[in-house]
Amino acid sequence: MKIAENPVALITGASSGMGKNFALRLLSQGYIVYGAARRIERMQDIETAGGIALAMDVTDDTTMVAGVDRIIQEQGRIDVLINCAGYGQMGALEDVPIDLARRQMEVNIIGVGRLTQLCLPHMRTRKFGKIINVSSIGGKCAFPMGGWYHASKFALEGYSDSLRMEVRPFGIDVIVIEPAGTDSEWFPVAIEQLERYSAKGAYSKFVDAMQKSPSWKRKMPSPNVITSLIVKALEARVPRTRYHGSSGSGLILFLRHILSDRMYDRLVMSQFR
Repeated sequence: MKIAENPVALITGASSGMGKNFALRLLSQGYIVYGAARRIERMQDIETAGGIALAMDVTDDTTMVAGVDRIIQEQGRIDVLINCAGYGQMGALEDVPIDLARRQMEVNIIGVGRLTQLCLPHMRTRKFGKIINVSSIGGKCAFPMGGWYHASKFALEGYSDSLRMEVRPFGIDVIVIEPAGTDSEWFPVAIEQLERYSAKGAYSKFVDAMQKSPSWKRKMPSPNVITSLIVKALEARVPRTRYHGSSGSGLILFLRHILSDRMYDRLVMSQFR
C-alpha cells in the first residue's frame, strides 16, 4: 500500500456543478482527488486534470464500499470527504409520490451518513480528517413547494452537529457549507419536478407564482463562490463550523433568525400573491 504525500480528497457529486468545481480547484492546489458520481463519463475533465473518476451511487452501498476500499488501497488514507451529491425534489408535499420522498432522503442524508461511516475509521486511525457536508440555506429556511428537499437539508444540519461533537476528540473537523444557489443543474431539475407534480391542481397558483418570480429567472453565481469557501475551510487551522455564500444567503439567514415564525411565513407568502 502506497502512502500518499499530498492530501487525498473524495468528492461526491463530481460530475457537474459544485462537485466538479470543487474537484478541479483542489486538483489545481495539489490534492489527490477522487471524483465520485454515477455519470462517470462526465468526469473526463477531472481525469484530464489528473484526478481519478469513481463510479459511485450514494444509494448503492456496494459502490460506496468499493470506492473507499480503492482509495485506501491506492493512497493509504482519506484526508478530506466532501459530501456534495444531492438534488432538490420539488412539488407540494401532498403531490410528491412518497417513493420519491424516500429517494430524496436516501440521496441527501442517508447516503451522506453511510459514506461518512466508511471513511471515519481511516480518519480516526490517523487522528486527522475534514468532513465537509454541502447543505443549503434551505437547511435553515423553508419555502413552499420544497418540503422534502428542506426536510433532507434540515436533517443534514442536525446530523452534522452531532457528528462534529462525536469526532472532534479524534482530530476530525466537520464543516457545513450553506449555498443559496449557484449556476448548476439543480434549478432546471427542480423546476421540471415542480411542474410535473404540482403545475395542475390545488397548488397550481404556487407554481405559477414561482415561475413568474424574478428570483427563479435570475442568473445564478458561479460555483466558484462556494468553492472558495471550501478552500477557506480547508486552509483554516481551526475552521468555522458553518460557511454560507452566494445569492444573498447572509440576508436570508439573518431574517430567518430575527423574525418570528408567523412573520417569516408572511414575508415568504407575500412573494406568492
